[in-house]
Amino acid sequence: MRLRFVHALADRLPFYYGWIILAAVCAASFSRQGPAVATLSIFIEPMTSEFGWSRTEISGAVSLGGVLGAVAAPLIGPFLDRNGARTILCFAVLTTGIPLLCLSAVNALPVFYAFYCVARMNFTGPYDIGIYGSIVNWFHRKRSFATSITTLALMSGLVAMPLIAHVAMQAGGWRSAWIAVGTTVLVVGFIPAWLFLVRRPEDLGLEIDGDSITKQNPSAGETSPDTKTTAAEPVFTRAEAIRTPAFWLLSAFSLLVWPIQAGVSLHQAPLLLERGLDATVAATAVSTFSFTSAIVGFAYGFWPKRIPLRFAMVLIGVSLGAAALAMNAVETAPMAYGAAVLFGFGIGGLLTTVPIAWADFFGRRSYGAIRGVALTIQVASQAAGPLIAGALRDVTGTYDAALLTFAVFGFAAAFIALLAKPPRATGP
Repeated sequence: MRLRFVHALADRLPFYYGWIILAAVCAASFSRQGPAVATLSIFIEPMTSEFGWSRTEISGAVSLGGVLGAVAAPLIGPFLDRNGARTILCFAVLTTGIPLLCLSAVNALPVFYAFYCVARMNFTGPYDIGIYGSIVNWFHRKRSFATSITTLALMSGLVAMPLIAHVAMQAGGWRSAWIAVGTTVLVVGFIPAWLFLVRRPEDLGLEIDGDSITKQNPSAGETSPDTKTTAAEPVFTRAEAIRTPAFWLLSAFSLLVWPIQAGVSLHQAPLLLERGLDATVAATAVSTFSFTSAIVGFAYGFWPKRIPLRFAMVLIGVSLGAAALAMNAVETAPMAYGAAVLFGFGIGGLLTTVPIAWADFFGRRSYGAIRGVALTIQVASQAAGPLIAGALRDVTGTYDAALLTFAVFGFAAAFIALLAKPPRATGP
C-alpha cells in the first residue's frame, strides 16, 4: 500500500522524487539533535547540582553511547545497502525520542545511563548511516548540494534543541525540558521517514539525480537523450576500500577531529558558566555555534570541484584547532560568541565535507558497509572527546588542559588532510 502510494506520487510529481527523499532526511536530521552533546550541555549544570554527579560521570554516558554506536555501525551498514534507510531511520527516531522522554523521570545515575546511552547510540550510528546513505543513493552530481541542505537541517536542529531545552527548563525545570526535547524528536522525525523513504531511485524506475538514460520521442518514434547522464563514479567493495591509503587517512582525520566536536560541544556551556557568564549567554553561545555551522555547512556544499576536497578538510582542522584556543581565552560574552562562531565554522565544514569525501572516494554500491567500518573509528573517537574534557577538568579544576589538547588534535588533523587523495577507482 505505501509503496503504491509512493510510486503514484513519484509519477505525478513535476520534479525528481529525490527531493522528497531529501526533505524526509532533513526532518530526520533535525530530530537527530535531541541527544546531541550541545543539547545535553544545557542539562549538565542543573542535573549535576541536583544529584552531585561529576563532569566525568555525566560525560561517560556520552562516551558509552558512542561505543555502543561504534559496535552497531558495522552491522547496520550492510543492512542499508540491501534494504535502504527507511527502517533504520524509523527505528532511530523511535528509540531516541522515547528514551529522551524517559529522562524526565531520572533519579539515579544508572537510570540516566540506561536511557541516554540508547539515544546516543542512535545518534552516532543508525542516524548517521541512514541519513547519509539516503543522500548517497539518490544523488551523485548533486550530492554536495544535497549534503549541504542536510547539514543546514542538522544544524537547525542543533540551534533549536538547546533553545527548546532552555525555554522549557526556565518554565518548568530540567524534567520538563527533557519532555520537550523528546516530543520534538518524535513529532518531527518519524512520519516523513515512515511515509516517504525508498531505498534507491531504481526501485521507482528512476535514475540517480533525476536523470534519464533515454526518453521516448512520440512524434519521431525514437528514443533520445533526456538529460545529461550521470558520470561514472568509483566502485569499491568494503574489502577493497580498507586496503587503500585513502581509507586510513580519512579515518585518521576523523580520529582527531571528532573528539574536538564532542568534547567542546558537551562542555561549552559549563565552561562559560565557570568563566562567570550567565546561563542565557551559555545557551545562546551554543546556538550561535550551531547557527554558524548551519550557514557554513551549506556553503561547503558549493566547494569548487576543481579544488581537491582535502584542502577543505585542511581548513576544517585549522578552524577547530583555532577554536579550541579561542575557547580557552574566553572571559566576556563577546569573546564567547566569537569562539562559538569559529567553532561553528569548523563543525559546519566537518558535517558536510566528511560524508561527501567517503562517498566520492568509494562510491555508493557498498557505501553502507564501508561507512559502517569507518564510523566505528569515528564514533569511538567522538566518544573519547567528552571523557578527555571531563576527566582533565576534574583533575585540574579547569578546562584549560582539555582545550589545549583539542587544539593540538585540530592542527594535526589539518596536516593529515593534506595527504588524503582519492584512491584509484576499481570499476566503472
